[in-house]
Amino acid sequence: MFDGSLRRIVDPFLLAVARPLAQAGATPDGVTLFGFALALAAAAAIMAGWLMTGFALMVASRLCDGLDGTIAKLTKPSDFGGYLDIVLDFAFYGLIPLSFAVFDPQANALPAAVLLLSFYVNGASFLALSAIAAKRGMTTEARGRKSFYFPTGLAEAGETFAVFAAFCLFPAWFGMIAYGFAALCFLTAAARILEARALLRA
Repeated sequence: MFDGSLRRIVDPFLLAVARPLAQAGATPDGVTLFGFALALAAAAAIMAGWLMTGFALMVASRLCDGLDGTIAKLTKPSDFGGYLDIVLDFAFYGLIPLSFAVFDPQANALPAAVLLLSFYVNGASFLALSAIAAKRGMTTEARGRKSFYFPTGLAEAGETFAVFAAFCLFPAWFGMIAYGFAALCFLTAAARILEARALLRA
């Protein structure tokens, strides 16, 4: 929901950082993989109870997630790069709730499971619409130039990161935050189904 507004703020910073990295030979896929390695480290830190370390590693991971696309635009975008980016994004979205379930299974396992279910449904609504829209030749740049049709929604990357940050900062509220965001993800999926009904019946 807020990703469009955030992009206008963050993109100039990403461009300033990405340009020297691209000139030094950094590749988009390399940055994507490094960012995912940071995500794995963040999950391990959270499982161990080092929540602030996990938070800092999450920030670094998401910075890489923005830089890989910017470097791709400065060099040579590829379909595989877009594919790798979205797969590892979804892996990140699953890792963080899982890490909190491991950190405190008695309190967090059930809300983490509900949140992961909502991610599963929301992700399916996103990717299925993207695939069918691409087959029909539909395009959109609502979230900038992407490797595939990118439907928008209420719960997007910015909101997800804010929720993950809240998990780290307020771990005692994990369940309440997880259930609330799961409801928003289910609502986003329902809205995308209605969007798909309108788009694909036309």
